[in-house]
Amino acid sequence: MKPKLDVHADISEASTLPAAFYKSAEFYEQSKEKVFARSWQWVGDTDELKAPGTVKPLTLLEGCLDEPIVITRDYDDRLHVLSNVCTHRGMLVAESGGQNARYLRCRYHGRRFGMDGCFQAMPEFEGVRNFPSEKDDLPTIPFALWGQDKWLFVSLEPLLPLDQLLKPVQERVGWMPFNQFYFDPSRARDYLVRANWALYCDNYLEGFHIPYIHASLGAAIDYGSYSSEIYEWCNLQLGVASSGEGCFDLPKDSPDYGKRIAAYYYWVFPNLMLNFYPWGLSINVVRPLGPELTKVSFLPYVWDASRLEQGAGAALDRVEREDEVVVEAVQKGVKSRFYDRGRFSVKREQGVHHFHRLLARVLGEG
Repeated sequence: MKPKLDVHADISEASTLPAAFYKSAEFYEQSKEKVFARSWQWVGDTDELKAPGTVKPLTLLEGCLDEPIVITRDYDDRLHVLSNVCTHRGMLVAESGGQNARYLRCRYHGRRFGMDGCFQAMPEFEGVRNFPSEKDDLPTIPFALWGQDKWLFVSLEPLLPLDQLLKPVQERVGWMPFNQFYFDPSRARDYLVRANWALYCDNYLEGFHIPYIHASLGAAIDYGSYSSEIYEWCNLQLGVASSGEGCFDLPKDSPDYGKRIAAYYYWVFPNLMLNFYPWGLSINVVRPLGPELTKVSFLPYVWDASRLEQGAGAALDRVEREDEVVVEAVQKGVKSRFYDRGRFSVKREQGVHHFHRLLARVLGEG
């Protein structure tokens, strides 16, 4: 019998998700449609899409949703996100990216679409009745920009507007000049974690393990001042710098002015982390590949390169590898016949409780 995802609203009375959630193919498949198809997914940087005529095909949440999409900028300077599947026989329309494109053309049978996805032409279709119709256009896919129009997000069927989702982030750190941040590919990393995607998020969502697992990070932050703030669809872990460690130079209108903030760790439902450090931003995207396999991408956007090796934002690769070992061990543990659910620390695991409540809610069992 499939266990129920019931997580009590009161953290002091609640138990975690059942172990079955982290190993069940049924829960994993259910999450694809109810969690990931309805969530906003980070898909890239608009710096790659500056010029009219740009075409960028990609697979949305590859290994999980596997939805082929294509991003275009037309000659009226408008962005479009479209299905990348030809409305004739299902061939991929754009198989590679490029610049200076005037239209999209399927190489299988020559069907042509405008940069906005509207059907334009099809050879040898004389005599076909009621053709073309709206069904012959490429379907449009919801998208939105954030961070002074720096970053692009896509959702197949969004639960809520992106600006509502990211409002707490914008209000707290929107003073940063995101349009000055630049991607540093030399510092980008992909990690393959042999564990369920949600276990990786569980681990991220609490600082409880820092003194036990992360010696370098523990030295950079004041664990006693570490705190969590819960919002509707995201939450924040606020890291305060230890004495002598690097911290933000905050503007006077910041609610944190006067504090020595080392890091803002934002988790955004369901699988995005926005980690703000004095040097810039590390975007972490958690990509499920199966019930017990996950790929995590670290994507650094640098603001002040002189601070890259300072404080909580230094040695991120080491912290990730330490987390990877622990999360993979937990995956083995939750498969035990003797483990089902645990209890939450009221003081330290508010973020994990929030995540579990949201999962139960979106999966229709909360």
